[in-house]
Amino acid sequence: MMKWMLNGSGRPWKYWIINPERQNNMNDILQIVKEFRIDGTASAFERVGSGHINDSYRIAISPAGLPGYFLQRINHQIFKDIPLLTDNILKVTKHISEKIRLAGPCIQCVGLSLVPARDGHFFYRDDEGNYWRMFNFIGGSRSFDQVPNAGLAYEGGKAFGLFLRLTADLDADSLSETIKDFHNIKTRLAAFKKTCEEDPYKRAEEAKNEILFIEERSAGMHKILKLGLSGRIPLRVTHNDTKFNNILFDENDKAICIVDLDTVMPGYVLYDFGDAIRTGANTGAEDEADLEKVNINMELFEAYCRGFLESAGRSLTLEEKSHLAFSARFMTFIIGLRFLTDFLAGDTYYKIHFPGHNIQRARAQFRLVQSMEQNASSMERIISDLCKSNS
Repeated sequence: MMKWMLNGSGRPWKYWIINPERQNNMNDILQIVKEFRIDGTASAFERVGSGHINDSYRIAISPAGLPGYFLQRINHQIFKDIPLLTDNILKVTKHISEKIRLAGPCIQCVGLSLVPARDGHFFYRDDEGNYWRMFNFIGGSRSFDQVPNAGLAYEGGKAFGLFLRLTADLDADSLSETIKDFHNIKTRLAAFKKTCEEDPYKRAEEAKNEILFIEERSAGMHKILKLGLSGRIPLRVTHNDTKFNNILFDENDKAICIVDLDTVMPGYVLYDFGDAIRTGANTGAEDEADLEKVNINMELFEAYCRGFLESAGRSLTLEEKSHLAFSARFMTFIIGLRFLTDFLAGDTYYKIHFPGHNIQRARAQFRLVQSMEQNASSMERIISDLCKSNS
């Protein structure tokens, strides 16, 4: 999924394209760029990002001074219906861009826009069956895999709260599910159980402690699904992948854009809030090997909540507000569940960088769940106090 940031090397573009690792596919990438209706000519590219799913490239354009572009190869093994996916993104980006235009200086953020291909579609399929798309590149921006301070956490909360506010009047039923049952705990637990029983790669013994962790907590993790199915919380347009590195910041560390819209679809705001806390208030990395480093950072949690509720608090129902703290535990649990299921199934969904990467990711998530359990009353109190101040 989308991750984009500034090149950290500070090297000029002309050096990027002669890196031996990139030279082999340079011509292929630049040829694909020609399939899109861009201004200028592609002169160089840089592979960017830390996404688990798609491959992403920043494209430089000549003559100098023209804005660059952001090219992605979409993983069509995961996103089966590219036209449907594209239609969702078009609806959401056009809606948000219009809201930004009408608000003028009242909203300090930048909208994404898809670049059309030469055939008029907003994606291109190459001769090997790969799907590609292109966005405007937001220059001068950067993202963070971890949150270094409370100021950035606050900005991140404001950004995702604003996303919710800007899409509040977009009919959720007008969007389609890009991945069916994406955060459905019942479906995820069923897939996990089936994989454990089949144990196709004989990894269950290695994961016996993590399997037990899931079994001990699974009964209490159906709360959000039950709230939604009973109509006690509304179905909204939600992002569904609110990791902190899906926020772009400007040079002054102000949040200016939300990216990675592949999973924007109907959902519950509790999923978005919970996943944001999972990455935005974690003292360790998502795949931290040293579990002693993994805890919920209460200062970052409070700052994110403050920004989020300032932006979106009045859009939320009382039922949604009362389950925000729980949603952080839930989303951390379900992502750990998915990492572990993928490990047991042979690492077929998430990109891995070494053997055992997915079980390492799962262990880090489950350690964070434990930290959230230990701090549950403090998390509830912080949200309650902030909701009162924003009412």
